[in-house]
Amino acid sequence: MSRAVRMPSSHLSAVLSGPGALKLQAVKTPLPKPGEVIVRLEGCGVCGSNLPVWQGRPWFSYPLPAGSPGHEAWGRIEAVGGEVDGLKTGDRVAMLSHNGFAEVDRADARHVVRLPDQSPAARDFPGEALGCAMNVHRRADIRPGQTVAIIGIGFLGAMLTRLAANAGATVIAVARRRSSLATARLMGASHLVEMDDHQRILEEIHGLTGGIGCPRVIEASGHQWPLDLAAELCAERGRLIIAGYHQDGPRQVNMQLWNWRGLDVINAHERDPLAYIAGMRAALAAVTAGEFDPAPLYTHRFRLDRLSDALDLLRDRHEPFVKALITYD
Repeated sequence: MSRAVRMPSSHLSAVLSGPGALKLQAVKTPLPKPGEVIVRLEGCGVCGSNLPVWQGRPWFSYPLPAGSPGHEAWGRIEAVGGEVDGLKTGDRVAMLSHNGFAEVDRADARHVVRLPDQSPAARDFPGEALGCAMNVHRRADIRPGQTVAIIGIGFLGAMLTRLAANAGATVIAVARRRSSLATARLMGASHLVEMDDHQRILEEIHGLTGGIGCPRVIEASGHQWPLDLAAELCAERGRLIIAGYHQDGPRQVNMQLWNWRGLDVINAHERDPLAYIAGMRAALAAVTAGEFDPAPLYTHRFRLDRLSDALDLLRDRHEPFVKALITYD
């Protein structure tokens, strides 16, 4: 039997009906099934992976489910289903879910992380995004004293810059926009390299590394050219970490180069929900301990009725955009 407070019968949700076409509509508020919680959302991050479905691709089907593709939500539990232990109505949580562009969402109780109620550091907590950064960093296996090149300084690249610097690495940040390079400096990068000309970048970074390249290179852009560049920046027996989300078609790789240099290539995306939850817990521990502060990276906030503006900003990336949050409180 569900344990639930009296909830409104409906709530507002964004519905993406086609490329660039979004509307708000009232949808029925669900009751929790066994093993589930219903969460009244406080906010949801806008992710770079939201952009292709906003722009449109041949493989997407519209309309999307109400609240999709929001997946970086947090809020307060409003109802608890049966067979759920350790969670109660009123708990603040970050969650893995897929319909976070709405006032209410549901989640598997195993896929939520309780947030401290009074912690300013966890006031805004797009858990999936923060957990992703922690998981990429873990798989990168960065050691003190290493030189790490990070290509693409959006939210993920900025977070990885801070984590690598905290680990004792010398970070070379490579980005197109001046504001992105300034963000990288804020997050601990030692060297800033403008991403303009392929050969010039190689020469500059080889100069910084005495010609041997970087033992760790993280590609965090999700595009072909930065992926090519990342491989060329790797030292022999280096590790190439693919953190960018490559979602707009096939990629080609220089396998001869990968073979010749004996690269370890890590596709650092997780698919196991419990791995995401582990990353979210690690992120929460680091944020509340003051090891890093993601708040300066939340550069824009929008209400739900301005979600389309947030997605357009994600597309256009006007200075000094890093990450937008949709907020409900």
